[in-house]
Amino acid sequence: MMKEEVNGSRSCAVQGGCPSDYIAISIAILAFFLLLSRLLFPFLIHKIPRTNGSGFWIPVIQVFGSFNLLLSIVMSINFLKFEKSHWWQSCYVWAVWIEGPLGFGLLMSCRIAQAFQLHHIFVKRQLPPIRSYFFLPLILLPWVAGAAFVHVKRPLNDRCHMGTHWIVPVVCLHTIYVAALVGFTWAIRHIEFRFNELKDLWQGILVSSLSIGIWFAAYISNEIRDDIWWLQVASRILLLITASVLVLFFFSISSSQPLLSQISLRKREPLEFQTMGQALGIPDSGLLLQIDSVPVIDPNEPLDKLLLNKRFRQSFMAFADSCLAGESVHFYNEVHEHDKIPVDDPVRRIYMARHIIEKYIVAGASMEVNISYRTRQEILTTTNLAHPDLFNNALNELMQLMKTNLVKDYWSSMFFIKFKEANMRFNGREQESMAGWNFSPRLSSVRGADDPFHQEHVLKGFGCDNHDLDTQ
Repeated sequence: MMKEEVNGSRSCAVQGGCPSDYIAISIAILAFFLLLSRLLFPFLIHKIPRTNGSGFWIPVIQVFGSFNLLLSIVMSINFLKFEKSHWWQSCYVWAVWIEGPLGFGLLMSCRIAQAFQLHHIFVKRQLPPIRSYFFLPLILLPWVAGAAFVHVKRPLNDRCHMGTHWIVPVVCLHTIYVAALVGFTWAIRHIEFRFNELKDLWQGILVSSLSIGIWFAAYISNEIRDDIWWLQVASRILLLITASVLVLFFFSISSSQPLLSQISLRKREPLEFQTMGQALGIPDSGLLLQIDSVPVIDPNEPLDKLLLNKRFRQSFMAFADSCLAGESVHFYNEVHEHDKIPVDDPVRRIYMARHIIEKYIVAGASMEVNISYRTRQEILTTTNLAHPDLFNNALNELMQLMKTNLVKDYWSSMFFIKFKEANMRFNGREQESMAGWNFSPRLSSVRGADDPFHQEHVLKGFGCDNHDLDTQ
């Protein structure tokens, strides 16, 4: 009986399907679903708007690379008991291409792309000269070339094992990518980041280095002593479990958006922030307070002067949102917050500038503003993201649009009437509950009050001439 069990164990060590193999596969599936939940949680639970930039696509690509890495290990190292009778079951498909360029290589390339962005934005103070969807394939080229070389030489046997003389080049290829990540991270070590980006990158380097070391030991054991059945089983389980831990922790500690706007989703932060200004500690950012003054509004005053008052700005913003033309006012509000940051604090100015560019300036942004092509390119190609006049031209253009399309209708709207009523209540010392008035949800990427001026839904379009809104 004992002999039959030993023979069965030796058989599954070669053909796959050992009980311990299925345990390792279960751990890998659990790790991937935890990883997937971390990607989807902000969008499903907190209703975070999806961006079109690298802040969204790099995490998605990381999840894709993680899935490829785990699946390729399962398919190439005989975890499952099946005969490789089709071309898509080939070792060169799974062990060379899926596990290499589209697995670990893709994960490391995403991290390198993040470090590259941080280096250009905070050290060179300009946007990266190459977009992520061009940069990622460029980084992957050495790995693709290595995979093509292995495919041509065909050193793998029917168990997807290659000779020991191939181990050193394969490990060197892994190490080159870790070294590139170390290089970019070392170049930004002096920057005083606000949201732990540097710490995340160092942790990613540590985790990936440890994983490569464990893989190297397991691979050597699997290659050299393939006559020891229990070592075969243990080494491949170690490979899969290490990969499962890698993809989960690699993503969890990753700066999924290097210039994070969804600050409240970071569990390490003690407070929940609703705006980028609050996250950066800009004074009086976000909320309306009872001590904020309520001015006597004169419609003959210039709009740029009226907008300096936060309460009027909030009322005007709510009106513009009801007309589906609020982007200009939101842009003005965030540039106003940006201008509060001292000029001698370039890091915080760059954080805020990058947030504004991603949200309002880049093509396809969630609240893209209607400015001229020349002005847009001046901002996108600036050589100094911390420049105090970075958004001046855009602000002048949008101010003219607001004066032309929104101001006249605002004075005859219910929003202005409600604002005057709030003014009268405040001046009459009735102390209505005005504390906690938030920005409308179009500004904040997290939750906020739908209407800071308590408008009824049926009044949202009152007094708004939508046909005259050139901003749309």
